[in-house]
Amino acid sequence: MLQISKLMPQGAGLAPVLLKRAATVELDWDVRQKSRFDATDSTGRALGVFLPRGTLTRGGDVLVAEDGSLIRVIAAPQAVLMITACPEHGSAFDLTRAAYHLGNRHVPIELKPDHLKIEPDHVLADMLRAMHLTVRETHLAFEPEGGAYSTTGHGHAHGPGHHEH
Repeated sequence: MLQISKLMPQGAGLAPVLLKRAATVELDWDVRQKSRFDATDSTGRALGVFLPRGTLTRGGDVLVAEDGSLIRVIAAPQAVLMITACPEHGSAFDLTRAAYHLGNRHVPIELKPDHLKIEPDHVLADMLRAMHLTVRETHLAFEPEGGAYSTTGHGHAHGPGHHEH
C-alpha cells in the first residue's frame, strides 16, 4: 500500500503537464472530509492516506505519495439535493433565506449564484419546498463551503497581517 501524508491544495505550484500526467482518485464528500482513509487510484494502486487531522480534501487537490508520485483528487458525483428559486413566484433572495435556515442547522452546503446543494435529507427537502423552493435530487460533485475560519476549501483564512476586503 502506497502511503500518502502530503496534500497540495489545488496542485499549487505544479506545472500543468505534471497534473495532466498524474494518476487520479475519485472520492465523494464523505471520504474527502476524513484525514485518514484507504482508496485505489486510476492505475490500480492501493493508497493509504494519512493527512494531518482536520484536513479536508477538495476536488483538484493533489496528494503526494511517499515515492514522490502525484495523485490528483476528483470530486466524485454523488446524490445531492439541488435547490433553486421557484421560476414562477420566487426570487434569488429565497436562496439566501434557505442558506440561512440550513446554516442554522449546521448543514454542509455548496453555495452557487443560482442554486444551493446539500446532501439528501427528506426533512430538509420538505422544509425547503414549504419555503416555495424547487428541490430535486441529482448526482453531482459536492464541494460544501469550508466555513468562515477554514484554512481549507474555497475561502481563505487571514492570520496576522491580514488585509481588509
